[in-house]
Amino acid sequence: MLIWSDYFKNSIIVGIDIHKIDIEEKNLDKKNIRVHQGSQNDKKFINEIINQYGNFDIIIDDGSHISKDVKKSFHLLFPILNNKGLYVVEDMQTSYNHFFGGNSFDLKYSNTHMNFFINLTDRLNYQEIANPFYTTKDYDAQITNISFYHNLVFVRKGLNNTVSKEVLNHSYEDMKFQEKSDRTGNKLRYYLKYKIFYKSYTYSLFILYFIKKIILFRF
Repeated sequence: MLIWSDYFKNSIIVGIDIHKIDIEEKNLDKKNIRVHQGSQNDKKFINEIINQYGNFDIIIDDGSHISKDVKKSFHLLFPILNNKGLYVVEDMQTSYNHFFGGNSFDLKYSNTHMNFFINLTDRLNYQEIANPFYTTKDYDAQITNISFYHNLVFVRKGLNNTVSKEVLNHSYEDMKFQEKSDRTGNKLRYYLKYKIFYKSYTYSLFILYFIKKIILFRF
């Protein structure tokens, strides 16, 4: 906090810690530093911080490093991050440590905070998902960049609503039907090709993968 206080001299640096901090002992009695005692997974406490300070430009999670706390804090705080702001999570190595709620035995499908941020990359390209059954997810159109470094994750917030060039309303078939029929005027031919044949193929894949998810308990 002292580093941020010196670097961002014209900003308010807000810190929270689950333990009582002696401000004078830690030399944190600076005019642009505020310290509050509370837990990062306490929704009531976090909302009190939000109500007091409003939105933030940079949020850094260097807290408990426990998977459930990291994810809960993101859900609570990302909505009040300003556009073009950065959300940073430190010490991501605990995602691979079961003593912190991590999982080193099922890396790909574990419910860790690393996998949470890996899956969050789909929010960058949600417009391109060619699944006619796709429903809007949290953080669609709200993230412009996610960067992974050794034990660090940076998420930049911003408007991300670029229209796809390949799918229309999450349907590749609808986009191609519209393009081809508008260009040639031959609606019947392309209706049969894209709306009937191609879409039947897509539906069959949807059913196949849905059954696979049920068998493997992957939801």
